Amino acid sequence: MKKIIYNIALLFLLFTTQAAYCQKYKTAADTIKLNKEYLKLIIDTADLKKEIAESQENLKKYQADFESKDKSAKSSAEESSRQADKATNGEVKDAKKAKKKAKDAYDDAKAADNAKDKKENEEKKLKKLNKEFDKKQDRLKELNLMQQAINNLPKTQ
Repeated sequence: MKKIIYNIALLFLLFTTQAAYCQKYKTAADTIKLNKEYLKLIIDTADLKKEIAESQENLKKYQADFESKDKSAKSSAEESSRQADKATNGEVKDAKKAKKKAKDAYDDAKAADNAKDKKENEEKKLKKLNKEFDKKQDRLKELNLMQQAINNLPKTQ
């Protein structure tokens, strides 16, 4: 039991002090590498912002497209249903019209389903881009802290 407590305490101590040792850039000589990574991250975040903006615009278009196609599919289905009711008491001509309306309603429903898939895919893409952007922002903050730590080092001559 004492060994377990000792090992847990040791692991806790290691994990809490690990952050200080994880700093990649520690000396003034590492400033060039830090600046290169910082610049690359800034460029990446700018590109991600652009992609996020494009994705948001696409999402708006897909949302509007889905809504219109969904509305069209519903009205098509209602029209098909009305035509089918006519065909039950009507002639062969009415049955052919009902069949055509049913095919049109099916096509509209498929188009609405495809529009829904596009919208959902764009939502997933936007979520992924936002997550990636947040990671890059967190890394920029870490680099800022490292840069401040390097700047606060005592100057040696």
